[in-house]
Amino acid sequence: MIVSKKSNKTEHSGLVVVDKPLGVTSHDVVAAMRGALHMRRVGHAGTLDPQASGVLVIGFGYGTRLLNYIVDHTKSYEATIRLGQASTTDDSEGEVRTVAPSVLVDEELQSTPDGERKKNGNVRMLTLQEIEQVISDHLTGDIQQVPSSYSAVRVNGRHAYELARQGKDVELDARPVTINEFTVLHVHNAVAVANGGDPGNSARTIPVIDVDVRVGCSTGTYIRSLGRDLGRLLGVGGYLTKLRRTRVGQFDLEDSQLACRVVTAHAEPRAFTNRDGVTMTLNRAVLDIEAEELADRSLTMFEAVQRTMPVIAVSDEDASDLRFGCRLPISLPVEANSDSSIEVGEEGVGDGIAAAYQPQTGEVVGIVQSVGAHELKPVVVFPG
Repeated sequence: MIVSKKSNKTEHSGLVVVDKPLGVTSHDVVAAMRGALHMRRVGHAGTLDPQASGVLVIGFGYGTRLLNYIVDHTKSYEATIRLGQASTTDDSEGEVRTVAPSVLVDEELQSTPDGERKKNGNVRMLTLQEIEQVISDHLTGDIQQVPSSYSAVRVNGRHAYELARQGKDVELDARPVTINEFTVLHVHNAVAVANGGDPGNSARTIPVIDVDVRVGCSTGTYIRSLGRDLGRLLGVGGYLTKLRRTRVGQFDLEDSQLACRVVTAHAEPRAFTNRDGVTMTLNRAVLDIEAEELADRSLTMFEAVQRTMPVIAVSDEDASDLRFGCRLPISLPVEANSDSSIEVGEEGVGDGIAAAYQPQTGEVVGIVQSVGAHELKPVVVFPG
């Protein structure tokens, strides 16, 4: 059992949902939040790359204890996959090369009357039906996915991207992930510079296909890898040109109750001189609201646990016992959280995990776990 230490001053705690901008790291957003809150105990639930935007759940104070539970929740993304080219990093940050120039055509234009496939030189002609069929057959449901070699997966204690940037061969094992949704929203023909050349130098262009998709998936899924694998299975190459996370568990940008409390931010260049005396410019994250407004935008601990796990009401006596590390001789009902549709044992929550709270005050006592059928033990407790 983990006991959060009590200080002389009551610590403001909870969660903030940030719409992370492009061009900054998740840690940059955490740094901005630390400055605004004047707190060190700040963290996030699941990294977003600098070239990705969207939902970043920030925990502060005792809210950081919830992050390990939130990070395991399912997630939703909107992305654009470019077909016809591939990238060393499986996204637009890497070196792009042409695999097979591609054009989207109607189904009836794809074949000749004798059933033979139409060709247009070295240009591949694809239909929406072909793209959706590959997604349905190979990239939906429970699949085995190989992460990008430029991912944060650790290899012998080091991040894969560190080894890849040093020119070392990185071989990662496939891992099981679940793709609950992989929907094509829009497909259109586009033009790209061949082999990632500079468009300002009259470089040769080729036809490509841009596919806008929505993906719902389990934790640990790499959307970059989905784009890469879609292109590979179609035989034309593919990589991600845009990525936005729209949902983490119950923290959804489409939720009208949450939308008005989402904090936006922007990237701002900052020049500095490094130890070698070289002036460099890096982006930093800047919140779009004043620090005083964060209290109104942040979720209280009770609001936070309602969106994170089942909740169960306990008496004052039970609350005291939990804070002393005692077990409670009660069961965790399946309907423990009637307010947020999260049920006991739901994927990403953890079997038998719930938050205990006092209904009179809404104070969160701690996180409890079922032991057998009729007993709860405290896993994390918060001071009263």
